[in-house]
Amino acid sequence: MTAWPLPQPMVLALEQARIAASEGEVPIGAVVVKDGEVVATGHNLTRRLPDPTAHAEILAIRQAAQALGQERLEGCELWVTLEPCAMCAGAIAHARLARLYYAASDPKGGAVEHGARVFEQPQCLHRPEVYSGIGEALAANQLREFFRARRT
Repeated sequence: MTAWPLPQPMVLALEQARIAASEGEVPIGAVVVKDGEVVATGHNLTRRLPDPTAHAEILAIRQAAQALGQERLEGCELWVTLEPCAMCAGAIAHARLARLYYAASDPKGGAVEHGARVFEQPQCLHRPEVYSGIGEALAANQLREFFRARRT
């Protein structure tokens, strides 16, 4: 357990995950930051839209690109509550995000430190700096509680 508070972007990502859960979506939230300012937020909307690509990361990346008026998000950071899947990791690389911060690891569906390890592939066009485990216990608990409630 850390002695310092969570960085504000992760607090916001966890809030986005809470919103997703309240809407019946898997609780994953994402925030894009540039120069210390939040430029986009997103949470899973795959069921509501319905759109299998409506992951929190994809929605936040799309919103950030629109807000900044460019497809390359160089100098931006993505804060997300769960290790990105292969689709989202690919989008992160294509968007040229500078840094990725994520809370909980996802041994089943993650593709950064697990599975495809997208950023380690020679075909990967861009490799962001990656920082994991920030707010891990909180994010993992959100996911556990969400799925526990659905099993009972």
